[in-house]
Amino acid sequence: MSKIRVLSDHIANQIAAGEVVERPASVAKELVENAIDASARRIEIDVEAGGRRLLRVADDGEGMTRDDAVLAFERHATSKISTTDDLSRIATLGFRGEALASIASVARVELITHVEGEAEATRVLVEGGRMRDVVPAARSRGTTLAVRDLFFNVPARRKFLRSEATESYHLMNLVTHYALAHPEIEFVLTNNGREALRAAPAADLRERAYQIFGADFLDNLLEVGGAGGETHRGQFAAVVRGYVSAPRERRTSRDAQYLFVNGRFVRDRLISRALGEGFRTVLPPGVYPSALIFLEVPLEEVDVNVHPAKTEVRFRRAAAVSDAVREAVRTALSTGGYVVRPAGNSPDPARVEDGGPVPLSPDAFRQSLPARGEAEGEISRPDAADFGHAKASPGESRWEGLDRPAAAR
Repeated sequence: MSKIRVLSDHIANQIAAGEVVERPASVAKELVENAIDASARRIEIDVEAGGRRLLRVADDGEGMTRDDAVLAFERHATSKISTTDDLSRIATLGFRGEALASIASVARVELITHVEGEAEATRVLVEGGRMRDVVPAARSRGTTLAVRDLFFNVPARRKFLRSEATESYHLMNLVTHYALAHPEIEFVLTNNGREALRAAPAADLRERAYQIFGADFLDNLLEVGGAGGETHRGQFAAVVRGYVSAPRERRTSRDAQYLFVNGRFVRDRLISRALGEGFRTVLPPGVYPSALIFLEVPLEEVDVNVHPAKTEVRFRRAAAVSDAVREAVRTALSTGGYVVRPAGNSPDPARVEDGGPVPLSPDAFRQSLPARGEAEGEISRPDAADFGHAKASPGESRWEGLDRPAAAR
C-alpha cells in the first residue's frame, strides 16, 4: 500500500495559511491590499479583541460579481495575473490568489460585495474552509469582508497569538504603513468600538504624515528626493523620495523606518543598510534615523514573489538600488545644511551655519512611531501631546485609542 497520498484541499489550505496568516495583522494586510487593488477611495477597518474575535474591512472599491465572489475562495484564483510573464511585471499588491482561501480555512468569513451594474449584492459564508451559503444581499458598490474567530479550528495556532494590546498594536502599525503609502485614500480604524485612527484624503505624503504623526514630527524631517529624485545607473533609473529625520533626532533601533518599494511596504535590509550608510558620517554607531522612504523602480527590476507575506523583495540590480538610496539621503542631508564629511571623520552632525555640533533634542515623537518587534502592554487613550504633536482639527485626522505597548521583545 502506498505511503504517499495527495492532501485534501482543506488540509492544503490550512498548511498554506501557516505562511500567509501569522496573526490578525496578516489578515488585515491581505484584505486592505485587496481593497487598494480594487481602487477603493475609503477603507474602514473594525477590530475587536485584537482581531481574534472580529476583523472587518469595508471598502468602496469595484466589488465583485456573484461568480467571482464564490471563485475568490478557491486556491490560486486571482484576477491579477494570467501568464508567467506577468510575474516579472507585478503592479498590484495582491497576485498570488491564496489569501482568501487560506484565511477562510482558519476562520469564519463573511463576504458581502456589490459590483456596479448588478441588481443586488452577493453574500458568501465560509467556515473553516467549507462554503456554507451564497445568497443575495443589500450593499452599495464595494466589498465588506468580516473575519471572525481567527484560528477557531487550529487551537495550536491560536495559543501563539500575543496579548490583545500587542495584536492591536500590530494592526495599528499595518494601517499606518498603508495610510502613508496611499495618502489619496481615506483610512478609518476602529478598535473595540473606539476610533483609533482617521486619516482623511491628503494631497501628498507630507500632509498624510502630519495627519498621522503631527507637526512636531514634520519639524524634524528633511525631504529626500525633492523635485524628481531620479537617479540613473547606466540603463537603470530609480526614484527615491520621502523624508528622513535630522541627525539631531537619534534612535537606538530601526523601528521608525518606513520603507516602500513601488507603493508596497517592505522590510528590506538592503534599503535600511543604504539609509544607514547615508547617515554614517553624521550619526555614531548604534544610532539610527527615522525615515519615510519611497523607492520607485521599473517593475521588471524587482521580484516581489519572494515570500507569501510579500514584505520581502529581491532587486535585479541591488548595488544600483543601494547607491540610489544612499546618495539621495546624503543629498538631503547636504541640502538641509548638514556637513556630510568623508567616511572616517567625526560622526557629530554639524550645521553649515554654525560649524558645530547640533545639540540633541527630546525624542518628541517616540511614541507615535510603531515598532516592529513584539510588545506587551495595555491599551489606553492618550492625549495628543503624548505623541508629541497638537490635536488635529475636526475632520482632518486623529490617532487615538492606542498607546505604544510598554515593553518590546
